[in-house]
Parts: sequence; structure tokens; C-alpha cells
Amino acid sequence: MHKLTAAAFVVVSLFMAGQPASAQSPEPVKVMIIGAYHFGNPGMDLNNARIAPVTTPDKQVELEALSNRLMGFAPTAVAVERVPQNTQTLLDHVYPTFTTEVLTTQPDERYQIGYRLAAKIGNGRVYAIDEQSNERDYFPFEPVMAWWNANGHTEAFAKVNAPIAASMAELERRQSVDSIGDILADMNRPQSIRNDAGFYFSVLTAGDGQSQPGAALNAGWFERNARIVSKLMSVAQPGDRIVVVYGAGHGYWLRQLIGNTPGFEIEDAVPYLAEPAR
Repeated sequence: MHKLTAAAFVVVSLFMAGQPASAQSPEPVKVMIIGAYHFGNPGMDLNNARIAPVTTPDKQVELEALSNRLMGFAPTAVAVERVPQNTQTLLDHVYPTFTTEVLTTQPDERYQIGYRLAAKIGNGRVYAIDEQSNERDYFPFEPVMAWWNANGHTEAFAKVNAPIAASMAELERRQSVDSIGDILADMNRPQSIRNDAGFYFSVLTAGDGQSQPGAALNAGWFERNARIVSKLMSVAQPGDRIVVVYGAGHGYWLRQLIGNTPGFEIEDAVPYLAEPAR
């Protein structure tokens, strides 16, 4: 019996060795995640920076140059932070109305980075992969604050929020001296991504043996990002090179989930975002 099993293994091994690489495993999907600040800030975050206009002529030059650098990745599709209307195709229902003329009036990063790049690609593959729910709170922060206050930790929020508040102040300062590309490059470096994630992990301290609102917040945030990634994977095709434009706060979990899934690889966005040295 063992001899038969060994022989069968040899036959299968020889068969697989004779197959072309594409028959053994599909070409991996490469995903570039651009964690961005909200160019047209809707004021929906715990910390909100004052954002300088990106529709001015000089910023449009910067963004056009940024888009050209992103084309160096040879992207085949774009995915943005929008809830899809068509849950079958997940195609972005707003993109078909896009024209380059709107770039001088619409600051939203989905337009300025996502749609601008998609127009250069030219195949219409722009996906809306965001996840929102009227039944599920993916960021239940009020119970966290309530627990801190009820348990004598009134200073806890200021402590865990301080690094984020500092980064928002730094963003406000840098907008007047640095290019959009260089700011985004720094936001997408590993240390910045870890710093963003630090807020969520710090919130885990809100809880005890009976009530764990910090864990509930992290569970909700993880679930939202997992659902986002699941949508992305449902539209990805073997060999795709997808640019994902999303709020920077999602960057840690999007990278963790995509980068650890077989058949998917993360492409470092920093070399494409940063302006060339002069």
C-alpha cells in the first residue's frame, strides 16, 4: 500500500512538473493601497484637520504628476471608498459621470486620485468596495468613552488620541510647504501605518472581566475592513494590478488582510507617491 502511494505521488509530481506555471497557480493579484487624508474633509472622524484646497492650479499640477507616476505601476483597476449600488458587479456608479473638468471643482480624493487614474487606464474598471450598515456599528466609540468615564479613566481618551491629534496638526502644517505626493508618501510608510493602528490597539484597555467595549470597537473595525477586502477579492482577476484609494485609518488592516491572503501581494505605494528627488 505504501509503495502504491509513493508511486502515485511520483506520477502526480511528474505531471505537475510538466505543466506550465500558469496551470499550477494563477498569476498573483498585486494591490497598491494608497491611504489618504480626505481632500474634501467631511468632518466624520474623531480628529479632523483643516484641508487646503486641492483644486487650485498648482495642486492640480501636483496631482496630475502623481497620477502619471501611479501609471508606472501599470494598474488594471481602481477601487475606492464608496458603497456600491450594484452588489453584483461592485462597479462604481459615480465614475461613469466623471470628466476631467470636474477636477477643478470636486476635491474628493476619489475623484482627484481614483477617477483621474482610472481615466488614464481607460477600461472602466472602477469598483466601489466600501462597507456601511444601518444595523451594525463598525466603530462603537461611545461605549468606550462611557466605560472610561464610569471607571475613573477620564484622561484615557486624551492619552490614546494624542498621537493622532499631533499627526493632524502636522498635516495642517505640511500642506503649505510640501507636495501632496510627499505627504501621502509619508502617510503610507510602515511607521505611520503602525502609528495609526496604535489608536485601535490602545482602545483595548477600555474593559474588564465583565464589559469590554474596547474589544467590541476593534471587532467592529476589523469586520468592516474584512468586508471591504472580501469585496475587493470578489472582483479581482488573476494578474490584476489594483490601486485602492482609501482613508488612511483603514491602511493597517487592509494591508494585513490582503498581504496575508494567498494569491495576493501588496505593492509599496511610497515610491510612486513621493516626488522624484531634485
